[in-house]
Amino acid sequence: MTSALLSLSTLLTASALAAPAAGAAPHNDRPAGVPAGWERVAGDDLTHITGASGRPQSLHTSGRSAAAPADESGPVAIKSMRNGKFTATEVNYPAPNTGALRARSTAVTGAWESFAFEWDEVGQTFAIKSLANNRYVAVEKNFTGQAQNTLRARSTTAGGWERFEVYHNEDLNLYALRSTLNNLFVAMENSYTGSLQYTLRARSADVTGSWEQFDLYNIVG
Repeated sequence: MTSALLSLSTLLTASALAAPAAGAAPHNDRPAGVPAGWERVAGDDLTHITGASGRPQSLHTSGRSAAAPADESGPVAIKSMRNGKFTATEVNYPAPNTGALRARSTAVTGAWESFAFEWDEVGQTFAIKSLANNRYVAVEKNFTGQAQNTLRARSTTAGGWERFEVYHNEDLNLYALRSTLNNLFVAMENSYTGSLQYTLRARSADVTGSWEQFDLYNIVG
């Protein structure tokens, strides 16, 4: 498998698109279609996307910064457009939620919010590795209840549970992630309470708004 770190540009303002009703059930009876205005991103496409943005450096946190346009040297931060927070890996959570991904950080403080996107040329998909524990992100399809399809950094290798497609919306300059395990888009559960509040879950059949929209920052500095 050949891999490359994903390096993408940033958006300074959040989307105002409407969100789906909280707790809406995913449509598991059909594959998720590609929403209008969204195009699938391949490994070779990334430099073309980042090169289209000339915005200056936009974020400085804890001695690290997220820049646009990004280069191809650094890890990536994933920011939810629903709550404006960065995704962190909960390495200290007890089982079975160890390594759960949650959009809960107001700043990029280090490895907790850092991820590597690795491109597989054969499968034409990305694997996402958390740099907090060097584990690949899997979709927990066999979990039940509100935890079903939670994203967890828990795998030492990347197989079918750990494969994602990345989509880009040129007008919004935002991104969406779709699991190839269940053909559903990743959403951030803003309305959850307790330890899984803001958790990322592959549960949406469509990109309906900010629930499924993310900004990807290349971390530098």
